[in-house]
Amino acid sequence: MKPKINSIFSRRETPDNLWTKCKECGAMLFHRELAENLNVCINCDHHMHITPHERCISMFDGGVFEEFKAKEATTDPLKFKDQKKYTDRLKDARKKTGVHEAMLLAKGKMGRTQVVVAAQDFAFMGGSMGMGVGNAIIAACEQALKLKCPLILFSAAGGARMQEGIMSLMQMPRTTVALQMLKEANLPFIVVLTHPTTGGVTASYAMLGDIHIAEPNALICFAGPRVIEQTIREKLPEGFQRAEYLLDHGMLDRVTHRKNIREELITIVRMLMNFHPAIKGDLPPPSKTKDQGASM
Repeated sequence: MKPKINSIFSRRETPDNLWTKCKECGAMLFHRELAENLNVCINCDHHMHITPHERCISMFDGGVFEEFKAKEATTDPLKFKDQKKYTDRLKDARKKTGVHEAMLLAKGKMGRTQVVVAAQDFAFMGGSMGMGVGNAIIAACEQALKLKCPLILFSAAGGARMQEGIMSLMQMPRTTVALQMLKEANLPFIVVLTHPTTGGVTASYAMLGDIHIAEPNALICFAGPRVIEQTIREKLPEGFQRAEYLLDHGMLDRVTHRKNIREELITIVRMLMNFHPAIKGDLPPPSKTKDQGASM
């Protein structure tokens, strides 16, 4: 009888991913509650990492969107190797994240308004800007021009991808030229800066938007606080280079909680496109009249 009794009362194994510890306050968060709160700590409101796919589900109407691909970039143009080959690092990153590059491209409706979204994944080699990311932004601009709709970019990056050397730095002017095409077509480009957005990304497309929104306490900078402190040998102000500090000093337009970003983006997009205000709920849009703006 003993084996049967042991099997009944034996301790069941618990999956490791049911609980997540908040790095800010140390609270243990149940995975379902955390997902429902868009990966924001329920206890202290700390904004944790969220994948581009999860972000798109929360942004698009009904979580429905269509992914599209950019032109494939040249793999390892410099035959780079440090502790590991660059090709091996790419394989590891793709296996770990389940995505091919550090930028997800999607199109769909947001508040019944057609938009194109480009979202960076910091989990993929620190969201670093390489030729693949440059190609993705160019493809996003081309798609927005084709659909005559706004482009919304969610940035999250540690800067340029060192394994591609000068080729990664060339993505700064390439993406700037692509975004200029949107400007000439009078199509909005909105940037949502998330934690962290640094380096060459901040020095190029992440700060070229018509509107800049940031998530609370996001680090946004070119050189990090530690590098600056070591250079000038002075203590930096409290909250230096965080979203709220940049808002106070005129670098940002808004700092918005992740749960409110969708509604704010819908309002901004429809205003910039001269559409009528978004309709709350699941009602059909009103018919177009002479007094109303352009409809979708």
